[in-house]
Amino acid sequence: MNRKNALAGALVADAAAMGLHWMYDQEQIKTVEQSGDILFRQPDACVYQGKRGAFAHKVKQTGQLSHYGESARVIGQLTAKHKYTTKLHRQHFFESFGPCGYYSGYADKATKALVANIIVNGDDIDDISGMNDNQMPGVCVVSGLFSNGQSVDSVKTAAQVITTNTDVINSAVAVYECLSYIEQGKTLQQALSLSANTMQGNVGELMLKALAVEEYKPEVTAKQFGLACYIHHAMPVIWYILNNATDFESAIRDNIRCGGDSCGRSMALGAIAGLVYGVPEHLIERMENGRIPINY
Repeated sequence: MNRKNALAGALVADAAAMGLHWMYDQEQIKTVEQSGDILFRQPDACVYQGKRGAFAHKVKQTGQLSHYGESARVIGQLTAKHKYTTKLHRQHFFESFGPCGYYSGYADKATKALVANIIVNGDDIDDISGMNDNQMPGVCVVSGLFSNGQSVDSVKTAAQVITTNTDVINSAVAVYECLSYIEQGKTLQQALSLSANTMQGNVGELMLKALAVEEYKPEVTAKQFGLACYIHHAMPVIWYILNNATDFESAIRDNIRCGGDSCGRSMALGAIAGLVYGVPEHLIERMENGRIPINY
């Protein structure tokens, strides 16, 4: 088992989902799949026209990362060389997402708010620099920190650079704990159950509820829990898919078939599936420049 597969898995799952990210019409996804593989689709505005969805990646090409994946890449590359600090995190984050940064494409509210905070406050910025955002961006920090041997305390600290929302911070910790349980020799199902049981509040209850669903119908069950970016939608769907997973590729394909915030869910789903099953080389080869992480 290789810790690096957690980061590779998150990035590959994100890039694979990007072409159909925020497509909420599951029937349209089925129609698209009839014309070819849904992994690594080129973003196409025509696919979204007249359908329930948000086309956000018009400047992107196949194999590139969404803003979720880019945030994960930032952490992965900086902690490959340095011990995690909030100062380095914000520095690398700004170099990517700030004005004239490496990243080109859509940025969500949490990303924009952090960039604005850095610009306004500079060196006087607090370690807890994120906004109260109850969506998935805070979970992006986990795979890179785990892959490079950083502690669970660094996960809490890094998540708070992006968000102050307790449910999101706790969810990031739950993903890290799940990865740790797997590395310690627990089965995937055991790790999912143990980490869900440590969660407090409504999100943890929903994760346990997802694990109790016996029949595997990912599109139907995902719609019941919710397909949006909110943490209380994403985490139970992730735990449900993983609880029924048999390999990396089918797990990330089912994630895309569910629709909605497939890239956001990839941050946890891809990391955990990558650690358990490994990341197929033929999928890594479809990334931009055929490498993980994408370096500049």
